[in-house]
Amino acid sequence: MKIKILLLLTTILICSCVDKKNDTDHKPEITTNTKEMTKQLRHVVLFKFKETSTPADIKGVETAFGKLPSEIKEIKDYEWGLNNSPEGLSKGFTHCFLVTFDSEEDRAIYLPHPAHKAFVDVLSPHLDDVLVIDYWN
Repeated sequence: MKIKILLLLTTILICSCVDKKNDTDHKPEITTNTKEMTKQLRHVVLFKFKETSTPADIKGVETAFGKLPSEIKEIKDYEWGLNNSPEGLSKGFTHCFLVTFDSEEDRAIYLPHPAHKAFVDVLSPHLDDVLVIDYWN
């Protein structure tokens, strides 16, 4: 009987130490960005360079692409990077460029823009393959 009472008192003591907040009090805090979310058109460009292209040639392409946002006002955002995937599925594509537009009309201005055409002239002698995908985010 003493053991049962001791177990009962231990259980009561343990239960009194546990935080009894209702689970509804632990809802994750949801914050909203005060900046209105708008759809943007993403223009994803992947390059595979020729084996004969030197690091200096490739650097020239990177630099030329990087100048486009200052030359074409329709580009709203720009970023790029080198493939870093351990999966081995890149099929030789090494560079990814992401160009953001507010509209399809802005992209339509970008594609034939003289600065973009000049960039393509820098790129073309070194390009083995290209993959372009556009999507709305």
